[in-house]
Amino acid sequence: MVEKQTDLARMRAWLATFPGFDILGSFQCDYTDQIPPGGGVFPTGLVEISRTEDILGNVTAVNQYNFGLYYVFVKAPGDDGGATENADWIMEFQRWAQEQSARGLAPRFGNAGAREEIRAQNGALYDAQDEGTATYLVAVSVQFTQLYEVM
Repeated sequence: MVEKQTDLARMRAWLATFPGFDILGSFQCDYTDQIPPGGGVFPTGLVEISRTEDILGNVTAVNQYNFGLYYVFVKAPGDDGGATENADWIMEFQRWAQEQSARGLAPRFGNAGAREEIRAQNGALYDAQDEGTATYLVAVSVQFTQLYEVM
């Protein structure tokens, strides 16, 4: 029997294919410590954007998953070089996610064959510590269509 991979597992596996992912020492769910470099994915669940029903009773739902990706990197106070390197990494990740989605290389979450979109946006410094670490946040959303057919 083949086990179905969960949507969270599919997302985590895809994130690990980012060419810069290898610098992260750890990547956990719902947690990240302050030991750089590391990160975590924080899923916030499913949001239903819209729902339609055809004359046969089949339902099409447009859904969205939202994730917060937190990354902890070294950043000494006043270190412009380290801050620039960290910001470049975040921006590179966002561009990679956009390209993966545009080319259809990102994982699929729906079953209706409709175009899906993954967006990584609003990458920003979330928190900086005097001890020389900084936490960055990127919001990732996945919009997909799910079809529920009447039997």
